[in-house]
Amino acid sequence: MPHPLRLRAFQLLFVGRTLSALGDAVVPAALALAVLRATGSSSALALVLGCAMVPKLLLLPLGGVAADRFDPRVVALGADLLRCVVQLFVGVELLGGDPSLLSIAVASAIGGVASAFGMPTTSPLVAGVVEAAGRQRANAALGAARSATGLAGPALAGVLIWAAGPGWAFVLDGASFAVSAALLAVLRVRRIEVARRPLLADLREGWSEVRSRDWYWSSLVAHAVWNGVAAMLATLGPVVAVARLGGEGVWVLVLQAGAVGLLAGSLLAGRARPRRPILVANLGLATYALPLVLFAVAAPAWTVVLGYGIALAALGFLNPVWETVVQTEIPPHVLARVTSYDWLLSLAAMPLGYALAPLAADAWSPAVPLALGAVAVAVACLGTAAFPGVRRLGSDSIGGSSGSEAVAGSEAVPGPRAVPGPEAIPPSGPVTAAR
Repeated sequence: MPHPLRLRAFQLLFVGRTLSALGDAVVPAALALAVLRATGSSSALALVLGCAMVPKLLLLPLGGVAADRFDPRVVALGADLLRCVVQLFVGVELLGGDPSLLSIAVASAIGGVASAFGMPTTSPLVAGVVEAAGRQRANAALGAARSATGLAGPALAGVLIWAAGPGWAFVLDGASFAVSAALLAVLRVRRIEVARRPLLADLREGWSEVRSRDWYWSSLVAHAVWNGVAAMLATLGPVVAVARLGGEGVWVLVLQAGAVGLLAGSLLAGRARPRRPILVANLGLATYALPLVLFAVAAPAWTVVLGYGIALAALGFLNPVWETVVQTEIPPHVLARVTSYDWLLSLAAMPLGYALAPLAADAWSPAVPLALGAVAVAVACLGTAAFPGVRRLGSDSIGGSSGSEAVAGSEAVPGPRAVPGPEAIPPSGPVTAAR
């Protein structure tokens, strides 16, 4: 079959998701600088970030229900429009020269609500416009685009902040969401009719689908551990790099190596067809223990940079493979709810890692939590091989057909509107702090 990028429906989805990912890659540096300029307080920055994270975590399952029960295209479009308004509002506040911390915090909370409803829509949208045989290449293309924006975003943010100030970074992000919404408005996705039931029944059905698949829930546990430990490394890695590895430049090189690794892994995922996709991907994810150990023992800087690049390449490979298997194996009418639980566990593990890392480092030293994190990642990821579903799930899940294919479809469906079945993206599987 032709590459998914030759399909008009996927082209619209791809361009929209890529533009919004680029805008999101620009914002973190601008947000940190804007809040610190306005308040001079790291606590204020933590407050703003928390205002975005808390509603996202609380409402993700409801976002999954909405995307399954209604049209995921419409839900994603509404979320993009809301995020567009929020980012433009913050941009105007910053350009005005006297930003209010309360206004930015409230806007961040509203943006978190929008993210909670937008994130679970990606998998249903991909499954609705690309047939099973092409989904791994589609997910790999989206993953590669996210990785590329991760490389370009910080540089673009630096140029904008230097030339015009952080407010224009938010204006750019708002514009990217506006374009994404416009593209979603003309996208057509095959509709799956879902019976209307009480909200709690919908939530229970989604959780039941997670619990009934040992390959899924065991992988979610491993991915949550990975994300929690990744948050620990994001907190302690800069400290070790500055104190023992040669300075801030080493940490910058580590992050750049990770971005390159993510891109390489995503590109590889577009071509590889492992016989046991989830097993291979989870075993590869265990390589994250390598940079953790290297940081813990303060190994030579070049080994740390190389080790982190390898580990992030494994992550770049896993994400498209994981998303493809989930889109193939999970029934379309519960796909958004299932992926919302995936996002929930992955994101909830990260604040725990951020909180525990400095406490453990103060009590012992950074080497101790990093070493323990290496053990936890290795045990959790390698341990998934003990589950029969992980070992048995075959390559037909990333390139063949399944029971869900009869209702997922690949081509745009004529008619005035699309129907259900998503940032970065979400994708499922482990996420990095930048994702």
